[in-house]
Amino acid sequence: MAAEDILGYQVVNVSKEDCIEAVADWMEKAEQKKYFLCLNPHSYEVAQKDPLFHKAILNADLVVPDGVGIVWASKILGGSITERVTGSDIFEGFTSVMNARKDLSCFFLGSTEQNLSIIKEKMAVEFPHVRIAGCYSPPFKKEFDDEDNRQMLRVINKEKPDVLWVGMTAPKQEKWIYRNKEQLENVKFIGAIGAVFDFYAGTVKRSHPFFQKYGLEWLPRFMRQPVKLWRRNCISSPLFLLRVLKEKNKYQAS
Repeated sequence: MAAEDILGYQVVNVSKEDCIEAVADWMEKAEQKKYFLCLNPHSYEVAQKDPLFHKAILNADLVVPDGVGIVWASKILGGSITERVTGSDIFEGFTSVMNARKDLSCFFLGSTEQNLSIIKEKMAVEFPHVRIAGCYSPPFKKEFDDEDNRQMLRVINKEKPDVLWVGMTAPKQEKWIYRNKEQLENVKFIGAIGAVFDFYAGTVKRSHPFFQKYGLEWLPRFMRQPVKLWRRNCISSPLFLLRVLKEKNKYQAS
């Protein structure tokens, strides 16, 4: 897929439909495990101080422009990314593909037992031909120890899903995937989709489509959870913009 360099990371500049088609093609070929993740200004800034997260982004098979800041960065740097592609887009789009195929299974890793129970019930109604191989809510801690990892791998490998959806928030989920993907025995595709678990379960509401359309999805969420999101919006986003402007000036000066 076509991609462009956004401050060192290869971010796709294709539509969400093209991304979903690519994932479907990977599943058909099943040559090796693939994983995708979302990039936004906050995750970019976190990765600059977290070497493992940085490697996880560099090695991802699909990096989508999840934040409007990435779209703006592309425009400022003369790129061609015109729209966001979110974790929800990939999850819902590819789950529809799985439902049409009727022969694929998925596993949900992350979130709470309550959310996972809601997700299973909702999937059974909306995507009845997708087999839910299993769900697992890992311990809520900053870093997993070796036994935590072994347990997660045990329960996933026992159920042999085709697709693994991981919802642990960034950068924990991306680093877990990068560290453990080769030990997943049957999984062909892994998606780091974070808050999508909450969105799909309905325990956290996405912003109104109006805000999504105009790149302001972050605003209602920030107003609802200012303490949780202040660093993301008040520190990471301005820092990222400064990096973009510096990069633009570097091009103009050369």
